[in-house]
Amino acid sequence: MVANAESRTLTVKIKRYNPESDAPPRWEEFRVAADPMDRVLDVLQNVKWEQDETLGLRRSCAHGVCGSDAMRINGTNGLACKILVKNLKGDTLTIEPILGLPVIKDLIVDMKPFFDHYKSVLPFLMNDDPAPTTERLQSPEQRARFDDSTKCILCACCTTACPPFWGDQNYVGPAAIVNAHRFIFDSRDQGAAERLDILNDTEGVWRCRTVFNCTSACPRDIKVTQAIQEVKRAMLTGSIDFEGAAE
Repeated sequence: MVANAESRTLTVKIKRYNPESDAPPRWEEFRVAADPMDRVLDVLQNVKWEQDETLGLRRSCAHGVCGSDAMRINGTNGLACKILVKNLKGDTLTIEPILGLPVIKDLIVDMKPFFDHYKSVLPFLMNDDPAPTTERLQSPEQRARFDDSTKCILCACCTTACPPFWGDQNYVGPAAIVNAHRFIFDSRDQGAAERLDILNDTEGVWRCRTVFNCTSACPRDIKVTQAIQEVKRAMLTGSIDFEGAAE
C-alpha cells in the first residue's frame, strides 16, 4: 500500500487465537494507513508483512473467485479481497473468523465439516445413459434454470452466517443445498431423487428457517434462500421444473 493524501489510518481489531498458548481467544489492535481503493485483504497483509508475521489467515487469488479469505468483517461475513476501505463506515475495522467452524489459528478455520456437508449432497453429474459421442445438449432455458447456483465458490460465507448452523453443525447448510440445487434442476442429471431424499431429513432443508442471512452474506449475489425454497417445493410437489424458476 502506498499512502496518498486521501489515506486513512485504521484501527484494526483482530480476534487472535493460537491453540498452543491462547485460551480463550484474545483481541489485538493494529494501526494501518490505508488508501480508499485498498481492500481489507491489503490491510491484513500490511499487518502480517509489516507488523506481526504470526497472524494466520488464508488467501489465494485475491480477486473474489477462490473464496479463501472469507471472514467476519465488522460483524458481517464477506471476502476480504472484495471489500474496499472506501466503503468502510468509520475508521475501526473489526476482523474475526467465520462462525460455526472450529478455529485452527486466528482467522483460519477448519473447513472439513463444511466440505463434508458439501460432499454429502453428491455435487456431481449423475447420468447412467450411455455416453454420447457429443456433449449432452440443453436448451438455453434449461441451462438458465440452474445458472444462479453454478456461481457458488464454496467460501462458506452463507453457511457460517446461518443461525440454524450456529446452533447445530450437523445441519447440511445453505451452501450444500445450493450445490444440490445446481444438479437437481439440471436436465442432464438423473440423480435428483437421490439428492432430494438426502436433503429430506431433519438436518437437511427443513432445518432452514428462512432468515435470509445466507442470501445477504453471499459475495456472488446468489439467491440462496430462493434456491433452498425451490428444493423444498420439489420435495413437496414431487415435480421438478427444468425450464423456469417457480413463480
